[in-house]
Amino acid sequence: MGSLIQYKILISNILQYINNILLHEFYIKIHTFVQDDLIFIKKGIAMSKLTELKKHLRRGRVYRRTDLTKWSKSVDRHLDMLLEDGTLKKLSQGLYYYPKITAFGDSPPKEDQLVRSFLKDDRFLLTSPNTYNRLGIGTTQLYNKRTVYNHKRHGEFKLGTRIFDFRMKAHFPKQLTPEFLLVDLVNNLDALGEDKQLILKNVLDKAKNMNTKKLIKSISAYGSIKAKKVFEPLL
Repeated sequence: MGSLIQYKILISNILQYINNILLHEFYIKIHTFVQDDLIFIKKGIAMSKLTELKKHLRRGRVYRRTDLTKWSKSVDRHLDMLLEDGTLKKLSQGLYYYPKITAFGDSPPKEDQLVRSFLKDDRFLLTSPNTYNRLGIGTTQLYNKRTVYNHKRHGEFKLGTRIFDFRMKAHFPKQLTPEFLLVDLVNNLDALGEDKQLILKNVLDKAKNMNTKKLIKSISAYGSIKAKKVFEPLL
């Protein structure tokens, strides 16, 4: 009789043990299933929010990271996703471009948009030493960089594939004019690979055929001490 009772207890313990194992495996499967569903739901929500963010982007536009905070509460995560899927191209730290597609592929951003986004300012003048060649005074060198006169940044910065020389100045015109270019050329003559004596001679000859009033105004407003000495006979 005692052996029978012990046998029943043993069988009961074995069944309980098997039941516990089955319950544990069932719990693991349910937990995994729920976790997978949660991950799927989270990914779906993330993709939905990313899709919503993309609706605000415009091709050909340059964006700062802070611009995207208007449309996303998870900017860094969304930026990683936009860079990974090729929607945005990184130009520099915190600066991104949504390429405009042409028959020849992605077009680069317009320089004025690039500079405006970088500076977060509309007050700048974009030029290049190459523009001096327009004056017809014998400059012949070509330069692979752009100069940006502005009120906020100073130094050379690579934005995308282009190099910009940002120079802080208190005063510069809103647009390039022949008079400003002539004065600016003399300001920067020492940094140019040109025949200085020949160029200075041609500068004075060119000045004689310009609007004297406009030229004097440009010399006074934008000329360096050296430039003002060069143009002294005209003042």
